[in-house]
Amino acid sequence: MAFAAPLPLRCGAVLRDYTLVYETYGTLNADRSNAVLVCHALNASHHVAGIYEGDAKSVGWWDNLIGPGQPLDTDRFFVIGVNNPGSCFGSTGPTHINPATQQPWGADFPVVTVEDWVDAQARLCDALGIAQLAAVIGGSLGGMQALCWATRYPQRLRHCIAIATAPNLSAQNIAFNEVARRAIVTDPDFHDGHYLACGTVPKRGLRVARMIGHITYLSDDTMDAKFGRNLRAAIGAAASLPSDAPRYTTLDIEFEIESYLRHQGDKFSEYFDANSYLLITRVLDYFDPAREHGGDLSAAFAAASAKFQLISFTTDWRFSPARSREIVKALLDNRLDVSYAEIAAPHGHDAFLLDDARYHGVLRARFERIAREMGGPGA
Repeated sequence: MAFAAPLPLRCGAVLRDYTLVYETYGTLNADRSNAVLVCHALNASHHVAGIYEGDAKSVGWWDNLIGPGQPLDTDRFFVIGVNNPGSCFGSTGPTHINPATQQPWGADFPVVTVEDWVDAQARLCDALGIAQLAAVIGGSLGGMQALCWATRYPQRLRHCIAIATAPNLSAQNIAFNEVARRAIVTDPDFHDGHYLACGTVPKRGLRVARMIGHITYLSDDTMDAKFGRNLRAAIGAAASLPSDAPRYTTLDIEFEIESYLRHQGDKFSEYFDANSYLLITRVLDYFDPAREHGGDLSAAFAAASAKFQLISFTTDWRFSPARSREIVKALLDNRLDVSYAEIAAPHGHDAFLLDDARYHGVLRARFERIAREMGGPGA
């Protein structure tokens, strides 16, 4: 969907003539009361569920949660997945043409924030004729967007579902993001962010950035169970050695975990844009709804009126349960309707994307409640 009206951004710039790519699932009911907006995290997109015809690799990133008979049941709800501005999956971003220069935006694409994304999403809802959402749901950075909806457009959603998220990034989290960004900008192929005009892609930097990020998404227990200290089988000149013998190398892959991380990095560098990575990690860094209220998170939620569901995972050390409890306290300080589930899951931050009967049970119960509140046929 193309938008001609300029989108003012928090950085002071204005995004003109931009496009949002989105997908919908299910059917919007007669009174338009069953719409659920799904907000994506760092490297995801509008493709939240289902498989594109003839492409088995295209399964939606939350396909285990969304669909007919799933916790977010598309036989009951009209689900909207939207790709945010600045990303690299179709919505206007750094790889698109800057109207002022007729060259790819590259590093000149304006810095965006969670608030800017939510404003763009609200405009999409306007265009779809949806005055109020049944719910806004997201995990990680997506959860930050759901929280922002509750404070920025309090009358436009009835339920806010924020999973594995935080009211702001800790200094350690910002530090991880900065190391990843430095890996990208110091790649010789980066060319100050105008690599497309130079016919290059900073794949080396993207690989390292993804490896750093991936380490933080997994728990120590999951890494140990999956890889342990397992060595790769001896190859080449060392083929006569036992398969569990070290090859004593500082340059080649030695451990299975190294092989896994390099595979993840290689795959990521083939489909994700480096400037988008820089922009979206900054989106994470800048989110801090309490900042405009003197650091008082309770005051930041004073305008909220939605009913809230918060979910965290015990082994998520990047967005720990303690951060979700901060949000819960701020909501309770405002006497809001809040439910909180802390799931003992071994998977770390990635748990919000995985199958867990207790986690999905909480979400199924929440959407059953939303369906009952809607009333009418099919509720």
